[in-house]
Amino acid sequence: MSQATPQDENQLIALRREKLSQLREQGVAFPNDFQPSDKAVSLQAELGEFEKAELEAKHRVASVAGRLMAKRGPFLVLQDVSSRIQLYLDKKALPEELVEHVKSWDIGDIVGATGPVHKSGKGDLYIYIEQGKLLTKSLRPLPEKFHGLTDAETRYRQRYVDLIMNQDVRSKFQQRQQIIDFIRDFLRQRDFMEVETPMMQVIPGGATARPFVTHHNALDMPLYLRIAPELYLKRLVVGGFDRVFEINRNFRNEGLSTRHNPEFTMLEFYQAYADYNDLMDLTEGMLRGIAESVIGNTTITYQEAEYDLSQPFKRLSVEQSILEFNPEMDASRLRDGAYLREQCDRLGIPHKPSYGEGKLQIEIFEKTVEERLDQPTFITEYPAEISPLARRSDSDPFVTDRFEFFLAGREIANGFSELNDSEDQAERFQAQVSEKDAGDDEAMHFDADYIRALEYGLPPTAGQGIGIDRLVMFFTDAASIREVILFPHMRPE
Repeated sequence: MSQATPQDENQLIALRREKLSQLREQGVAFPNDFQPSDKAVSLQAELGEFEKAELEAKHRVASVAGRLMAKRGPFLVLQDVSSRIQLYLDKKALPEELVEHVKSWDIGDIVGATGPVHKSGKGDLYIYIEQGKLLTKSLRPLPEKFHGLTDAETRYRQRYVDLIMNQDVRSKFQQRQQIIDFIRDFLRQRDFMEVETPMMQVIPGGATARPFVTHHNALDMPLYLRIAPELYLKRLVVGGFDRVFEINRNFRNEGLSTRHNPEFTMLEFYQAYADYNDLMDLTEGMLRGIAESVIGNTTITYQEAEYDLSQPFKRLSVEQSILEFNPEMDASRLRDGAYLREQCDRLGIPHKPSYGEGKLQIEIFEKTVEERLDQPTFITEYPAEISPLARRSDSDPFVTDRFEFFLAGREIANGFSELNDSEDQAERFQAQVSEKDAGDDEAMHFDADYIRALEYGLPPTAGQGIGIDRLVMFFTDAASIREVILFPHMRPE
């Protein structure tokens, strides 16, 4: 952070306010008649390879606008959305009025400049200022250049300053957009249609999570911010759209952590006449494509560890994974409730009397396996007890045709062959209602309209959700989800 004291900063702000006051008196404050024709990065791509003499002979005139980041004698550093470029103020050759105007600029001001592009003796491009204009007076000084903006909490609260000062932060969010663009193109090329579904819902559904509740005044009824778009997307498959996807905002009334934000971005997509194996294959292809297209390498470094996305991803069932990381457990008793409770007690895992064998398995999995799934891994065959929307396995009704995808010790995706038996779904909804009545705030509501939709007939379908924020964390080497959300939720100052 800046080393200036609050008193020093207040004095600087006062001086800048005085400059702005003078501009107002002259009638030239906040002009809106300057339009740049060039970006710093495009000028570098176009002219960077020319020798100094060749560039001067071209007399390429450029017009740029951005924020003034530094003043180094006659050279000024301008930062636009793409990169940085230098401006040169020739105090001897230019009109005195222009020289004085440019000299009055402060670090942080937004300015525009026009002139021929030259190259310095060090090989850096610069624009020889022939015209210059102050476009926006910055009243607050930027953080001191050698320390920048480094305090994490201040960076998240004042993301606008964070973006000004930290190029790597801007790069993360630019990569985030490239990843989302790739996903859209990837799905559209496979005949998926992008759709939009309600963010305010009468019944929160599609996931087990505690919702945010609001109130509709005109209808005098409670509404819920969506926790997932799943049930609406599957209604569209019932309606005949065989392949649909939505990149959506979800809201879950849960705690904050390095992996959780109560408002987050998900990709959900549904494909008729496919099963969960098809979606695992599709997921591998999508992530490998992101690595190749956006990152440029299928070997990704995340938090100093390497991940090879070029190789087939590992696939284990829930029970196989429990045994792999808990080899002392008896494989023949993984569906024995009494045995599982003993193991939970031994491992110090809390559990309730209402938990069945499937729920107990998942408690053990989450506490002893999940964070140890470092390399790309699909965990399959989740118990039906904790998978109220997934299709039961034909060969083993205790489990479902469901997977979760883990990378770097965290869940990235959840997918399954959809339950399209309306009677089975109604029974599972009712079981969820019983759990809610017993005090489970995250259990699902009974969605009668969704049952009615299934009664019209949902074709065999597979669906999946991918956490965009966590995916971007991995590909941009971000340790916290707050690094990849522009405005993460925080307590008020």
